[in-house]
Amino acid sequence: MSVSRDDVRSIAALARLSFSEEEESDLAEDLNRILEYVKDLDRVDTSGVEPMTHVLELANRTREDSSTSRISRDEALSNAPDTDGKHFRVPKVIE
Repeated sequence: MSVSRDDVRSIAALARLSFSEEEESDLAEDLNRILEYVKDLDRVDTSGVEPMTHVLELANRTREDSSTSRISRDEALSNAPDTDGKHFRVPKVIE
């Protein structure tokens, strides 16, 4: 299977991209090189390799949940430029 310039145009149209003719040719060549590389990978014998999701063994490093004291509403609002006493007030951004 090879990628033609028409294929590149179709994909570009789906992605709403536009390319010059030279860029289309370059992209077609690049995509064909990628497909050739994938064909090379298909030739590798992987029958003895276990399926994996990542090449390295990773583990999440999590911390214990701990509760901390919260600041009061008055402290939270103390540096706010504009409040109504309970909430931050901001300029309207949606008409």
